[in-house]
Amino acid sequence: MSTVTALYPGTFDPVTNGHTDVVRRAAALFDLLIVAIYEGSQKSVTFTVQQRVDMFQEAIDKSANVEVMTFSGLTVDFARQTGAKAIVRGLRITSDFEYEGAMALMNRHLDDDIETVCLFSSIENQYVSSSRVKEIAALGGEISGLVPPNVVAPTNAKLAPVPN
Repeated sequence: MSTVTALYPGTFDPVTNGHTDVVRRAAALFDLLIVAIYEGSQKSVTFTVQQRVDMFQEAIDKSANVEVMTFSGLTVDFARQTGAKAIVRGLRITSDFEYEGAMALMNRHLDDDIETVCLFSSIENQYVSSSRVKEIAALGGEISGLVPPNVVAPTNAKLAPVPN
């Protein structure tokens, strides 16, 4: 019997409760789930790749079938390297459908042996994104409830406004 591995790629800057929800649910579907944190990014990142790895590892249950790794380059290339047969993506609001659909089709063009599996966000995470969390923190708003507890202090330390 073969092991089915899936890859959950992203920048995760920072990890949110939406991300950990997808991990929990995807880990129940696959024998091995690799959380693949992208080292480079066209986005401006707040945390180093090692900080993102550390935060994600601490945020998830110590499940035997979840590993956190870093990668660079094409996601399908990393999927091939790790033996992943699926790329997991979370879908929140309507705009995610277009973006993720186009990405899934491009990944299929690059390697039609790797499937994309989309999981709908839980209702309570429909509006949560790393970008939104960073914006709230930068404006002095409360981010607990949007991110795992271990992510609150580092995010506030990096982004909270300095009092006058």
